Amino acid sequence: MRVYSYTRPRENIVEYQPWYVKDSGGNWQQKQLAAGNRHGKGVIARFTGCENRDQAQALTGCEIGIRRDQLPDAAPGEYYWDDLQGLKVVTIKGELLGTVDHLIETGANDVLVVRGERERLIPFLLDQVIVNVDLDKREIQVDWDKDF
Repeated sequence: MRVYSYTRPRENIVEYQPWYVKDSGGNWQQKQLAAGNRHGKGVIARFTGCENRDQAQALTGCEIGIRRDQLPDAAPGEYYWDDLQGLKVVTIKGELLGTVDHLIETGANDVLVVRGERERLIPFLLDQVIVNVDLDKREIQVDWDKDF
């Protein structure tokens, strides 16, 4: 089956075992990867016990995940998106802009989607826009105009 991976590079997803697949009922099922590798711009994979097209098609559109403890620690100055979601965002003047709802990958840089009294899109550019990320305080300080 074809898999969309958020790992960098994409084919690194096959290095993690086991995978967890979220079924249509919202339940996570553990799956063992039998084979997987890069194929064009994506990744193809096969689960143990998934031997035909019908079994693979039943997994179409399912979300795939791994446990957080399977990931290496982020290097200093690097962050997993999951760590940033839910953090409050304040300007260097101390003005609360809202909280990080999710992030968008644009190719040039990642973008924080901050929801507060309105939605703001703030580029995640360390030492330019992003002044400080404090995971312990659950806060991101930004050099950003509140009216923008």
